[in-house]
Amino acid sequence: MFLRQLTYLIALDQYRHFSRAAEHCGVSQPALSMAIRQLEHELGVPIVRRNRRVLGLTPEGERVLAWARQSVAALDGLRQEADFAHEIAGGTLSIGTIPPAIQVMPLLMESLRAAVPALQIELTVSPNKDILHDLTEQRIQMGLIYLDQVPQDGSFETHPLYSEQYVFVAGSRMELPSRRTVSWADAAGYPLGLLGPAMRTRQIVDECFARAGVKPGVLLQTNALELLYAELFSGRLATILPVAALPDRHDPANPLQIRRLAACPSPRVGLVRLRQPVQTALMSRSWEVATQLVLEDTLTV
Repeated sequence: MFLRQLTYLIALDQYRHFSRAAEHCGVSQPALSMAIRQLEHELGVPIVRRNRRVLGLTPEGERVLAWARQSVAALDGLRQEADFAHEIAGGTLSIGTIPPAIQVMPLLMESLRAAVPALQIELTVSPNKDILHDLTEQRIQMGLIYLDQVPQDGSFETHPLYSEQYVFVAGSRMELPSRRTVSWADAAGYPLGLLGPAMRTRQIVDECFARAGVKPGVLLQTNALELLYAELFSGRLATILPVAALPDRHDPANPLQIRRLAACPSPRVGLVRLRQPVQTALMSRSWEVATQLVLEDTLTV
């Protein structure tokens, strides 16, 4: 028994005519008729009631047809899975992220690799505007950015993942108020290291200080989170960061002190990709996996 015999039987049931079924399958009428007779011979049952035209299927033929439909559908599904696996095997996904969301990336990459084990990921850390530019130029396929910065011209698809929560952070050696929440005026009184002025995170922090009517003592401005972390753990400087940007280092001898900030904005951070009429199988699967992440509860204190 061959797959083509099952395909011919399905076409014969659809068209109820040998010539039209044969034309649909791209074979001659005698070839199709012979294949059906061979199937009947192999199974040992009559399948088609015929004279000069097809009168229909016998009861046995109806059961064979149902089995044929299931078999062909299953094989089509197998082919689709094989095509998908072939397309994504060894595939590369380029992602851009803003610095304050860098700690989210291990969670995202873990989810993507669980779905696509052979996936290679290229990660760049850039400001919002650079990520949007790289998406437009198709240098990257996906971004993790502030969604309020995405143009509303229909060029991009977005998916929110979480709302940022800003916190005041200091090393264990710095004396802080015992209460869980501090004001922006309180924060301005400490020596601070902050992200650079071009970063959206810093702009939000500056706006909050301005609304509070205070000017902070900023002793370090940098786009390198590693340098900011080093100053933080040394106890020389405190900082203000989103929860998603906090270092994941846990040192019992030098724990971080974290305080909530009063009256703090909560900008939405999420995924963005270039809107295209057709997405690759890799991009479609990656987007499906990424948009299933639930982060809201894990990125608050």
